[in-house]
Amino acid sequence: MLEFENVSKSFWTGSHRKVILDRVSFRVDLGHSLGILAPNGTGKTTLINMMAGLEKPDEGEIRRGCNISFPLGFMGGVVPKVSAMENARYIARLYGLDPDYVESFCRWLCGLGEYFDQPLGTYSSGMRGRFSFALMLALDFDIYLIDEGMPGSTDVEFNRKAGQILQERLRTTTIVIVSHQAQTLEKFARSAAVLLDGQLYMFDTLEEAKRLYDYQTQG
Repeated sequence: MLEFENVSKSFWTGSHRKVILDRVSFRVDLGHSLGILAPNGTGKTTLINMMAGLEKPDEGEIRRGCNISFPLGFMGGVVPKVSAMENARYIARLYGLDPDYVESFCRWLCGLGEYFDQPLGTYSSGMRGRFSFALMLALDFDIYLIDEGMPGSTDVEFNRKAGQILQERLRTTTIVIVSHQAQTLEKFARSAAVLLDGQLYMFDTLEEAKRLYDYQTQG
């Protein structure tokens, strides 16, 4: 499980204090994927980074009782000066997995051809996103963290393969996905929450969450 207890988080913007979470408590149990709706600028990325342990709360406690992924798109664990192949094998060893498998999986899913053997620093943002997503799916996590869904890729074959793998993972793992668009959550989560003004409002269904979200953002 993943649990937030009375968690607060805010930032000083230079002119005022921006509150991301204000004494928020919630829990994600394994087998119950969660979608979180949040308007742009409300702290979606900060929330997902806190779940992963990349950012600490100002107050409160975050408990992680399972193996939680790094967020989709997070490239902090890779080295830009070396190739995707070398990065994949290095990360595999860190997680105690077979480097040959992780390399082969990422090479197949990314579809980068000869670029897979070139330094990550030469990649476009779309190519880096594809590699990050492939690496996340190659590793074995109980909870996968996704910020805004699929990476910004125009590669139809990559989107098809990655989307299919995510659907298959839903049978055995849990996904927490954060987005400002309700349709992004529909394929991955039945229960949902809305992040507004530092509070997280939990609902049993995505439809209930959408009603509050639409009222607050369009009303």
